[in-house]
Amino acid sequence: MPLEELRTLLARHAGPGWTTAIDGVLVSKVDRPDPPAPSMTGMVLAVIAQGAKRLALGDRVYEYGPGQFLVASVDLPVTGQFTQAAPEEPALGFGLTLDPSAVAELLLQAGPGDTPRTGTGAPSAIVVSDAPPALLDAVVRLLRLLDEPRDRAVLAPLIKREILWRLITSEQGATVRQLGLADSSLSHVSRAVRWIRENYAQPFRVEDLARMSGLSASAFYRNFQAVTAMSPIQFQKQIRLQEARLLLATHPGDVTGVGQRVGYDNPSQFSREYRRQFGAPPSRDAMRLRETVRAPTGVLP
Repeated sequence: MPLEELRTLLARHAGPGWTTAIDGVLVSKVDRPDPPAPSMTGMVLAVIAQGAKRLALGDRVYEYGPGQFLVASVDLPVTGQFTQAAPEEPALGFGLTLDPSAVAELLLQAGPGDTPRTGTGAPSAIVVSDAPPALLDAVVRLLRLLDEPRDRAVLAPLIKREILWRLITSEQGATVRQLGLADSSLSHVSRAVRWIRENYAQPFRVEDLARMSGLSASAFYRNFQAVTAMSPIQFQKQIRLQEARLLLATHPGDVTGVGQRVGYDNPSQFSREYRRQFGAPPSRDAMRLRETVRAPTGVLP
């Protein structure tokens, strides 16, 4: 069974940093559940072989377990939690970073009618589904190459392309296909997401972001909500608070300065929103962060 071999391969090759000898391939092993924690998804495919994970994006909650996969097509702020993991039965996961240019190349090579038609609306940036046997088989063959260094350089790129093709033609393929379409709703929203992430401390007008994305204000707002499950302002707040938490881990005594660096002119507003997001005031949470070492809590289990 592919899932059984997948568990064996993941358990054997899991390391502390999740990276492997194959570029873009990640392997995770977590032996205990933990409280919800914020992170960024990256653009990634995640397959769970054992255990379970829960992600919250805005008001949407995604849960995935053994034999299921999750695709994140935009780098988004989420809150993640391992819900099933134990020393005797750890959570085991496979991850593959997604390259939009590789998706575009496959779409160009596909013949007419080889891929399902893409709808006109913007798909969600995160989708979960049962992994088809052909996808699991390709993942297993890619992981086998970790034990076959002579074949790795030649075969790994071919199997990665196969995995992408299995995703493109799967029932959740619309989300993946939009990664490779230059004029898709996802690509328009991604421009705004990238600008907010790079300029999160700056105020903006939604109309300006819409113009930058090549959409009308109403179409931009509708597509942004569909992709991210948040308004642009809510998205910016999530990025600000996550950046503030990272800064506080190394500057725990400078709460006011950190708030200003991420765009908050009002210290009380910063403290209030931070507490609402993370369950503790900035100063107390900073102390907790310095005392606690967390496992990574992104998309992978």
